[in-house]
Amino acid sequence: MHYKRSTSMLEDIIRFEKTIISQEQQLFELQNYILTNERKMQELKLLARQLEQTCSLPCKDTVDISPITGTDCQDIANKGATTSGLYYVKPMVATEQFLVYCEIDTDGRGFTVLQRRKNGQVPFNRNWIPYKEGFGYLSPDDSTEFWLGLEKMSQLTAKAPIPYALRIELVDWTGNTKHADYAMFRIGTEEDKYRLFYAYHLGGTAGDAFDGFDFGDDPSDKIYTAHSGAQFSTPDNDNDKYDGNCALQSGSGWWMNRCHAAHLNGRYYQGGRYTEKDSGAFDNGITWVTWHDRWYSLKETTMKIIPISRLTVTGGQQSGTKQFGGL
Repeated sequence: MHYKRSTSMLEDIIRFEKTIISQEQQLFELQNYILTNERKMQELKLLARQLEQTCSLPCKDTVDISPITGTDCQDIANKGATTSGLYYVKPMVATEQFLVYCEIDTDGRGFTVLQRRKNGQVPFNRNWIPYKEGFGYLSPDDSTEFWLGLEKMSQLTAKAPIPYALRIELVDWTGNTKHADYAMFRIGTEEDKYRLFYAYHLGGTAGDAFDGFDFGDDPSDKIYTAHSGAQFSTPDNDNDKYDGNCALQSGSGWWMNRCHAAHLNGRYYQGGRYTEKDSGAFDNGITWVTWHDRWYSLKETTMKIIPISRLTVTGGQQSGTKQFGGL
């Protein structure tokens, strides 16, 4: 009897010891949890102080604009500007200056940027007045989309002392880049519906979509989709050669024929590929069909101009490289 009682007491002691050890372990884990939370609280307090300091600074609602001005971005570069950014220009026929984004390279070339597509954040399905006056956002770090405006384009290219070259730069959804160059680029007046003028395709790697394209649908495809001499059309101002309204079908403004082989103001389709079902049967993406077909919408586009004497042409119709005489 005494032996059994002793054994039972020993078992109780062992059980109590295990309970104590288990509780000590739980206490240790709880202490670690508290310490971890305390560290996190300190980190959050530090972050809160940093945010308070940041928020105490006045908001910057202005951007830096260079004091250098000129008739265009090449004129500004000739005057010593070496950094791309926002500048004021006043073309010869303009009554007042206006803001542009200048792309200035290490060779001292100054491109005046007319259009930029990057991410689809700015809708291009606009009517005549926005396309005339311009829309989107000009940023000093070139991170935004915009259309400079047909009136400004007309003023820039009218009566220029040296004719302009238009450079079109394209990026697809796998990061490939192409470009196309056009000589003697000019935009007409509003009375002529901002007609597109250029002399010829200088070259490049993207092909000459402005010259039209034979889609195989009709023997006249290439003639009907050429853009040289085309007037600008918007959904509410139809100036194309089609019985219908190309701009209304595409939902945006462009130099339409019947209708187009190039359309850099088209609808932004994420990923590039789209179908007739997506678009209501119309090829309304950002297209340049001498590179990708009409059912592929490009990721990024740029339209920019420079005096033709400062343009270096590579690829395309010319063999090798052609450098025009310097200013």
